[in-house]
Amino acid sequence: HEVLLDSTDLLEPLGHCLCCECGVPISPNPANICVACLRSKVDISQGIPKQVSISFCKQCQRYFQPPGTWIQCALESRELLALCLKKIKAPLSKVRLVDAGFVWTEPHSKRLKVKLTVQKEVMNGAILQQVFVVDYVVQSQMCGDCHRVEAKDFWKAVIQVRQKTLHKKTFYYLEQLILKYGMHQNTLRIKEIHDGLDFYYSSKQHAQKMVEFLQCTVPCRYKASQRLISQDIHSNTYNYKSTFSVEIVPICKDNVVCLSPKLAQSLGNMNQICVCIRVTSAIHLIDPNTLQVADIDGSTFWSHPFNSLCHPKQLEEFIVMECSIVRDIKRAAGAGMISKKHTLGEVWVQKTSEMNTDKQYFCRTHLGHLLNPGDLVLGFDLANCNLNDEHVNKMNSDRVPDVVLIKKSYDRTKRQRRRNWKLKELARERENMDTDDERQYQDFLEDLEEDEAIRKNVNIYRDSAIPVESDTDDEGAPRISLAEMLEDLHISQDATGEEGASMMT
Repeated sequence: HEVLLDSTDLLEPLGHCLCCECGVPISPNPANICVACLRSKVDISQGIPKQVSISFCKQCQRYFQPPGTWIQCALESRELLALCLKKIKAPLSKVRLVDAGFVWTEPHSKRLKVKLTVQKEVMNGAILQQVFVVDYVVQSQMCGDCHRVEAKDFWKAVIQVRQKTLHKKTFYYLEQLILKYGMHQNTLRIKEIHDGLDFYYSSKQHAQKMVEFLQCTVPCRYKASQRLISQDIHSNTYNYKSTFSVEIVPICKDNVVCLSPKLAQSLGNMNQICVCIRVTSAIHLIDPNTLQVADIDGSTFWSHPFNSLCHPKQLEEFIVMECSIVRDIKRAAGAGMISKKHTLGEVWVQKTSEMNTDKQYFCRTHLGHLLNPGDLVLGFDLANCNLNDEHVNKMNSDRVPDVVLIKKSYDRTKRQRRRNWKLKELARERENMDTDDERQYQDFLEDLEEDEAIRKNVNIYRDSAIPVESDTDDEGAPRISLAEMLEDLHISQDATGEEGASMMT
């Protein structure tokens, strides 16, 4: 301890006098006692505890602030110092706090030391100043939020995301958006089932934030409901479990759809048969006969719903026999926007399964810039397909094309072997793995390579295990450039890392 007399509060010096205890000559002061004797008689730090305990949650790296708050504090920060002083607030009220600061301790010691300087008036008005150290013992205690996370069965809100389709392209895209913007951090758990995902949350506010994110990223609609778990009639408090049912539009990329006549007219007199080229926050359609494009948001879709005409497994492989570019496109009055990324072409195709026949199909396509005679292309054979759709049944049969081409076909094995990038995945529980999931995931990866607009919303990481190959044997399949890839870094924090986390490990 260091005991000092504040000379500014002493009486004006009138010569010297003797200490009434030991007789040493001293300057006159209100107590007429020397510093050594005053130190032995008075301890102004008496009553202030020299060892205090403080609670710390290792899971979320937060300190407990009574009565019921957990706050994030970095080591030796002002926030942590204020929390330590509040633990001894009552005893400190009896003295005047002059200064406070941390004394360095080993990060793994589970100790925090705070050096305090206090003053107090003693014995006839003399001001005594004293410096001492309070030792804080950091005790591990799991907070309520982490308790619920560890329990895994305790949740207050669930979001059930569903899409009535047979392909999971939209869910793979949604997963990457959630990872990019960190929307999965507040979830207790994520459960994958055969037709969607379930997100569990400890609070309704976190679930509502996720629902708002889904509305901004994919065309969807939702319904909210709640169930009463318990109530206290004396304090008028109620405990509910909330459920948000989110339904994504049942349209995926590469689907062929038939619009209602009213909707097609409102979109600039498009043809009713269109191809979905992309699903982001809206459904992006293109007319393969005129290259006219249109975007349909969620509210417009639910007002004028339409379905996919063909199953993804009904895609057939065709070989291009002849291909010619259409230079002059006749546009009707009131036509909408024309795609600049596609080229209108007229092609004769033949099924690879019917090469022993002379049967060929003629169609217009938006893939004129990609196709050459001899290329393989995937498409739907509408001429030999049973289309059970209310809008198609009312159409003139002359306006329904025989074949709708979707995308050029490349060797999947070669594409997989030279793919030098990867994606991250959400940690989730899987109910059952379908054998078709891997094929659908490969379809999604190929879509990323072919569509730059979707790639901009996805974090793509370089796969260092796959060497960069030359393009000498490439068939012209689209690939992702190195400039678009991120390095997959794994950063380990120092022992004195952020938020005081590592000191408890």
